[in-house]
Amino acid sequence: MEKIELEIITLSQNAAQNHSYAIVLGEKNGIRRLPIVIGAFEAQAIAVAMEKVTPSRPLTHDLMRNVMNAFDVQLKEVLIDNLQEGVFFAKLICQHQNNLVEIDSRTSDAIALAVRFNCPVYTFEFILDQAGIVLENPTSLSETKSTEKKSSTTKPKTVAKKDDLSSFTLAQLEEKLQTHLENEEYEKAAAVRDEMSKRKPE
Repeated sequence: MEKIELEIITLSQNAAQNHSYAIVLGEKNGIRRLPIVIGAFEAQAIAVAMEKVTPSRPLTHDLMRNVMNAFDVQLKEVLIDNLQEGVFFAKLICQHQNNLVEIDSRTSDAIALAVRFNCPVYTFEFILDQAGIVLENPTSLSETKSTEKKSSTTKPKTVAKKDDLSSFTLAQLEEKLQTHLENEEYEKAAAVRDEMSKRKPE
């Protein structure tokens, strides 16, 4: 079967289910979207990598990446290859020396690793047919993608509001950032880092 490449469009809190999040994957150069419900821990793991926040100690997915790198195992791609009763199944396509190995994985874990390895994510046509959502206005695809990415929440709902941080000095923000990282409060750390980025000279 021909594979279809996907890209992460948005990661946001799922209003329909408490303590869960939705990651929306988009068909690359296409008009379909694939929403997948994931847990809060997995959402944080994806958000930390997308936001390039460096935790004080490696998270589980960081540890797995480090182990794979240490043993010269490369993650070549992630394949969302099945959908059964609303549950997505995925495989890690890994290369070790000249051998390709397929490893079964939860889809959320696979995406968390894909972000860390900067590798492509694929699926099949039948999965998009079953669970995909088609954009209503395909003629403005490029504008829609741009708007989605700008307005999307690329990390789990941030606890610290940006308005609360505007009164702090850069030195105070740096101290808060370090404290949040040490306490593994990555959502707050991302918010502080964003506030610091806004103040840096162009």
